[in-house]
Amino acid sequence: MTDPPRHRRVREPVQVYLDEADRSLLEELAARTGLPRAELLRRGLRRMADEVLTERAPGWSFDRLVGALGDDASLPSDLAARHDEPTPATSTTSAPS
Repeated sequence: MTDPPRHRRVREPVQVYLDEADRSLLEELAARTGLPRAELLRRGLRRMADEVLTERAPGWSFDRLVGALGDDASLPSDLAARHDEPTPATSTTSAPS
């Protein structure tokens, strides 16, 4: 039986000119992490892409919270104003003694 063929990733060489400070930073990161310099540059590129290319409007996380408790009619409509009071969904009842 033969092993399935490995998928080869096409890689394109890129030349980067670094000043002394950036080169020292790259060397220090490579020494500390044990990763190749090229991998550190790839990871830096991906991290910056996550920050810059992700289109998130201010307050984007609020959309995740809206409706998080569902649409249970027993939930108070002024939950934010009374945030310290237990809701029917969170209150516990003790068993009768």
